[in-house]
Amino acid sequence: MFTYVVRRTLQAIPLLILISIILYVILNNAPGGPLAPYLQNPHITPADIERLKHNLGLDKPIWYRYGVWLWTVLHGDFGYSTSNSQPVLQAILDRLPATLELMVTSFIVSVIIGLSAGIFSAVRPYSFADYFITTFAFFGQSMPVFWFALMLQLAFAVHGIPLPGGYEIQLPSAGLSSGDGFNLGDRIDHLILPVIVLSLLSLALYSRFMRSSLLEVMKTDYMRTAAAKGLDGRTILFKHGLKNALIPVVTVLALSLPGVLGGAIVTETIFAWPGAGRMFYNALQQSDIALMMGYLLILAFFVVFSNLLADVLYAWLDPRVKYD
Repeated sequence: MFTYVVRRTLQAIPLLILISIILYVILNNAPGGPLAPYLQNPHITPADIERLKHNLGLDKPIWYRYGVWLWTVLHGDFGYSTSNSQPVLQAILDRLPATLELMVTSFIVSVIIGLSAGIFSAVRPYSFADYFITTFAFFGQSMPVFWFALMLQLAFAVHGIPLPGGYEIQLPSAGLSSGDGFNLGDRIDHLILPVIVLSLLSLALYSRFMRSSLLEVMKTDYMRTAAAKGLDGRTILFKHGLKNALIPVVTVLALSLPGVLGGAIVTETIFAWPGAGRMFYNALQQSDIALMMGYLLILAFFVVFSNLLADVLYAWLDPRVKYD
C-alpha cells in the first residue's frame, strides 16, 4: 500500500502542472485578461495600458509568464490579490475557517441523514417509507440550489416564519462577518438556512447510493448464510452487510471532500457567508486572476488527494483489493 501511495503521489505532480497550465492559459486569455481590473477606469489611456503591460510583465510571452508564476508558487508565493488587496494565500486562509465551518457542518448532516435514510429504505424496500424517502431524494436532486436558497430566505428570514419549536431566524442585512467573535447561538442562527440548502442535494444523493448498494449486498450468498445461521438481524446488517455496501458509496463521499474546502459559491453569495466560495465569486467578477489561479489550483490538489483517499479506503473496506 505504501508503494502505491508514493507512486500515485508522484503521478499527481505532472497532473497538477498540466492542470495549472490549462487554467493559466484560459484565465489569461479571458476577455480583458489580467488588465481587466484596470480597464474599468474610464480615464485610462493607451499609454497607461502599455506601461501597465510592461510593469506587470504582460509584454512577455505567455510561456515565460507561466514559468515565472510557477517558480513563485513553488516558493509559496501565489501572487497578490487585486480584489482583496492582500497576498493570495493569505486571502484564502482568511476565508477558509468560515468555509470549513459551513461545509463540514453540511457534510456531517448530509452523511448522517443520507446514509441513515438509505439504510432504512434498503431494509424496508417498496414500503411507504421507502417511497417517501425516494420521492424526497428525487425532490432534493432536482431542486435548483439558488431558487431553494432564495425561497428559504424569503420564508424564514424575511417573513419571519418560525421553525418547529418556535425558533425564528433573523437575517442580518450585512450577513456574517469573518471577523466576528465566536458566539455559538449566533453561529447556529446563521448556519441553519445555508446548511439546509447545502445538505439537501447531498443527502438525497447519498441516500440513493446507500439504498442501491445495500440492496445488492443483501441479495448475496454470504448474507443469506449469515441469516441461516440464526444471527441477529442487526448483526447481519451492520457487521456483514454495511461495510461491503459502503465500498461504492466511498467514491461519492471522497469526491465530495474538495467541495468541503471549496465552499458553495451560490449559497455563500446568497446568504452573505464570508467563505472561499463567495471570495471566488467576487474574484471572478473583478477578474482577479491571481486569486482565481491560487484558489483553483488548491482545489485541484484536493480533488487529486480525494481520489487517492478513495482508493485507500477501498483497500481498507475490501481486503480483496490489493494495489501492490
